[in-house]
Amino acid sequence: MSRRQSVSFLIKRFKEVGLRPDTRHGQNFLVDLNLVELLADTARIERQDVVLEVGTGTGSLTALLARRAGAVVTIELSAALQQLASEELEEFDNIIMLQQDALKNKNRLNPQLVEAVVSQLAAAPGRRAKLVANLPYNIATPVISNLLATEFLPVSMTVTIQKELADRIAARPGTKDYSGLSIWVQSQCDVQVVRVLPPTVFWPRPKVHSAIIQITVRPEKRASIPDLPFFHQCVRSLFIHRRKFLRSGILGAFKQQLDKPAVDHIMSALNLGPTTRAEQLDVDEIRVLCEAIRRTVATANDPETD
Repeated sequence: MSRRQSVSFLIKRFKEVGLRPDTRHGQNFLVDLNLVELLADTARIERQDVVLEVGTGTGSLTALLARRAGAVVTIELSAALQQLASEELEEFDNIIMLQQDALKNKNRLNPQLVEAVVSQLAAAPGRRAKLVANLPYNIATPVISNLLATEFLPVSMTVTIQKELADRIAARPGTKDYSGLSIWVQSQCDVQVVRVLPPTVFWPRPKVHSAIIQITVRPEKRASIPDLPFFHQCVRSLFIHRRKFLRSGILGAFKQQLDKPAVDHIMSALNLGPTTRAEQLDVDEIRVLCEAIRRTVATANDPETD
């Protein structure tokens, strides 16, 4: 099927089984086969890889991945699409197909999906996880964000997403797209926008441009963050009101834990002025700031320091 996923083929196949694409759930199929190949090639899939695909769709990319990987765990929300894909993927014995939502909630992946990937990683020594997917627009942000906090850590994520989201992930300080998501991903990963994709390479055509983005996890970056959950929450809190002065943002986010003198001490120690805003700080500066906040909060809560 990976050789046949053209617009005419999909229209004919969907008509045969009485289906219509549901764009509300991100059912926009990549029909430029050169770009499907580019997505798989960029991920550099090898036999020790366990590939997670979110959004099986018609199984076109799934088949391509299965020919290269040790195992593919693919998940699809639509029962009808999952059945269609399963018919096209019968020849493969290294594909685990799940028919359910990839997310338990916006802050957590589906535990059954996590269990399936972990099981495949344990099936042979030296296996590593990679995300490769034409991600549905409506769940792309939580999938990428949550994978950086899950019990298995992918070595890379190679995905097609809305260009606007790719811009946010790769954004630099002081730009309109710079956000908590930019910090969360860049603090742990290298980010590369590989290709911008026009609506014409999808069926049905979305109203926006898309992009193939490569996110490569860097263990040395993650190791520089002592408490990932605290860092994640701290970054999200600081960027809730990204245009506010940083001092007000910290006081608002940690009002139960830090008083004004404590916040002023943190800012003075880091040479941050009273008009500094979070959106002006680069990734390393945010990392240092969040760690200073964490240490100050921990000290304030430690009775032995009284």
